[in-house]
Amino acid sequence: MLLLNHLWIILALPLAGAAVNGLCGKRWPKAAVNTVAIGSVSLTFLAVAELVREFLRLASTQVPWVQSYFTWMTVGELTGHQFRVDFSLQVDQLTVVMLLTVSFVGMLIHIYSAGYMAHEGGYYRFFSYMNLFMFFMLTLVLAANLIVMFVGWEGVGLCSYLLIGFWFLKKSAADAGKKAFITTRIGDMAFTVGILLAFWTFGSVAFGDMFGKAAQMAPETMDHAGVLTTLCILLFIGAIGKSAQLPLYVWLPDAMEGPTPVSALIHAATMVTAGVYMVARMNPLYSRAPIAMLLVAIVGAVTAFYSATIGLVQTDIKKVLAYSTISQLGYMFLACGVGAYAAGIFHLMTHAFFKGLLFLAAGSVIHAMGGEQDMMKMGGLRKQIPVTYATMLIATLAIAGIPGFAGFFSKDEILEAVRSGPYASLPLWLLGVAGAALTSFYMFRLVFLTFFGKPRFDAHKVHVHESPKNMTVPLMILAFLSIFGGWFAAPRLAGGVDYFERFLHPVFSAYAPAGAEAAAAPMEGAANPGLEILHALTGWPVIVAVLGLLLAWWLYIKNPQAPARLARSLHALYVLLLNKYFVDEMYLALLVRPLLWISTVLLWHGVDKGVIDGAIHGTARAARGSGEEIRLLQSGNARSYATWVVVGAVGFTVLLIGILEMAVR
Repeated sequence: MLLLNHLWIILALPLAGAAVNGLCGKRWPKAAVNTVAIGSVSLTFLAVAELVREFLRLASTQVPWVQSYFTWMTVGELTGHQFRVDFSLQVDQLTVVMLLTVSFVGMLIHIYSAGYMAHEGGYYRFFSYMNLFMFFMLTLVLAANLIVMFVGWEGVGLCSYLLIGFWFLKKSAADAGKKAFITTRIGDMAFTVGILLAFWTFGSVAFGDMFGKAAQMAPETMDHAGVLTTLCILLFIGAIGKSAQLPLYVWLPDAMEGPTPVSALIHAATMVTAGVYMVARMNPLYSRAPIAMLLVAIVGAVTAFYSATIGLVQTDIKKVLAYSTISQLGYMFLACGVGAYAAGIFHLMTHAFFKGLLFLAAGSVIHAMGGEQDMMKMGGLRKQIPVTYATMLIATLAIAGIPGFAGFFSKDEILEAVRSGPYASLPLWLLGVAGAALTSFYMFRLVFLTFFGKPRFDAHKVHVHESPKNMTVPLMILAFLSIFGGWFAAPRLAGGVDYFERFLHPVFSAYAPAGAEAAAAPMEGAANPGLEILHALTGWPVIVAVLGLLLAWWLYIKNPQAPARLARSLHALYVLLLNKYFVDEMYLALLVRPLLWISTVLLWHGVDKGVIDGAIHGTARAARGSGEEIRLLQSGNARSYATWVVVGAVGFTVLLIGILEMAVR
């Protein structure tokens, strides 16, 4: 039970890697930096694997396994309302899934980065930031209370800022980093208030204490919103910022200014899923706050559809994937909002595989094209970079939900829960299906524009070449997982059980309110497996995915001139989508510029310089002026001094007589 009794080792390994490279890496060769950075995350994954082995041998009564190492802070001992926070870590089934996903995908991306960043400056700094991110993400996942989770929550935000703005001499990258940091702070402010409200409500921020006390509270209803609804909404606003949902999604597309491995690790596979993980972790609270759950589902469904529409017309290969990430995160929140928490986490895991692969394959394309990211300047690459093409095609089939691939199983579970689960909603299901159709279209559009047709670049200037092994091997591993990573759910189609959902069942049923057992129970297979398989293979999610593929093929392979004609005929809609609904421009006009005016004109020039500095400078000028006048009294003339002595004596005598008269009266 080495790792279960020493969970801190999993955090110490990447933190040590970040510290060593950050302090010493500048003087070391790249091979030494690689050894420390990749070695630390590889050891982290091995430690996680050993932890999982030990965890699976635990008795169910010992789960969650909680380790408290020291009392971090204690406030209010004398008032009777003590606020105590221990540095505590815990492991349960949900933690296991997240730990395996984060550590394994993180390890592959570190290996890939060694090839992708080989010729970049600041090599040691990049890997120090990457290791530091792994430390904070694992802290967030292992946390046993809201305060430790908040440390990881803020830490991944800091690392996101550092990595997005890694090329800090490039203005667009520096601006993108600041935009991400400031936008997520809006959500984090609400998250902070939510933590305070949680302590006020439960008297503790430890998950076990919170959930135990919540289980004793009566569930709220759609007609009555109480403290649980308020708490859940505040926490969800934090998730909206961190996981790039409407209306705080605007930072994620700009975050593509960072190196491609950053996009793969932070903005596809791990950090942006923190909000989904938090909502799933807080399921005992959300399951008792139906208004908050409905809000989560609506935001998720609308975001999934909305961002998919923007992805239809983008030409930057990374921007397409960015909007795809926002859309897929919407599906995860949609699942949590209808009580299908296990399905949301299942899609989180499969998404880490195929979206991480998509970003890394896009990086391989960019590497092959000498830094070019515009798909309109690519084409015909499938024969020149066959490994990249094959792996990206597999990831595209997975995200589109084509049967047999990982995304098919996870997305199908979500849409099935929205269609027929305990919290079913036809409008939300329609939005989800429409988003699935758009996803298939824009992803196959990406593949066809990038790898098919005639080359749209100067072959004499661009030497297209396949990426090195340390980049292609991670692609192949993730491609394997993009195919088979979802087969835990396959037995259900043949009358069996969804093993992934069964594994997570204890987490989502332990504190489930009465009447919610149906939502938390694992989905059983149908009595007639043949009909179940037929339904899954011919259901609307699959039909629209195939239609999206065929439409993309017809427009970009069969009739390559058709998209331009369609854009001209639907010019207004095309401009609206191309400019992302002008949301950034609206935020700039309604929020950013007014705030800049208030801070610059009113607070800086008016209050700071006019009032505060004016008062200080005015006092100084008055003192200087009075000093100049008094200085004239020091003339060196004896008569003048005698006169002032007489005047002073007379004045003092008059003052003294006045005081005596007042005393007599």
